[in-house]
Amino acid sequence: MTDIDEAEAARHREKMKKRKEVQDAEVASKAIAEKGLLIVHTGKGKGKTTAAFGLALRMLGYGKTVGVVQFVKGAWHTGERDAFAAFGDRVRWHSMGEGFTWETQDLQRDVAAAEAAWAQAKALMADPDVALLVLDEINIALRYDYLSLADVVETLRGRRAGLHVVATGRNAKPELIEAADLVTEFEAVKHHFAAGVKAQEGIEF
Repeated sequence: MTDIDEAEAARHREKMKKRKEVQDAEVASKAIAEKGLLIVHTGKGKGKTTAAFGLALRMLGYGKTVGVVQFVKGAWHTGERDAFAAFGDRVRWHSMGEGFTWETQDLQRDVAAAEAAWAQAKALMADPDVALLVLDEINIALRYDYLSLADVVETLRGRRAGLHVVATGRNAKPELIEAADLVTEFEAVKHHFAAGVKAQEGIEF
């Protein structure tokens, strides 16, 4: 262990004391104890869905029920779906996509799949047992106009009190960002795919 002299320790203690005072004052200034949040994970970086499932796991840790609707990912097997299956009926999982639009190459089919997924999402929003709803890759469906943006935003704004919703996917629409309580832009700094590494089990799916 590195030796720290008393003067350095005292300076650190005083610095952290002031930092705590600022932090405590910031927390005390917030008047709203609880609020169902609309959270958007967007951007070109990896990890948007992974972060959403981290929130889902946290909710499950508190004994809550989680809903998941996948708007694109549904045509392939994923490890997270198997993992969440261990929670039984506390996870309402619906993989309703058929792959990315460049894979299906069928607009009518893509629109029908997105509309079916959105109908399922609305049903989960109405379920009072669901505390968190993950709308995985809904931003892709909105980007390609598979869904009515106005309907999605209006429905999310009017969701029942206390329900948290996470919308993931690149290119989030400005209207959705404006309606959200929390928006995180995932930035692509470096990705192994650019170096020729294919998607791997346990990392990408």
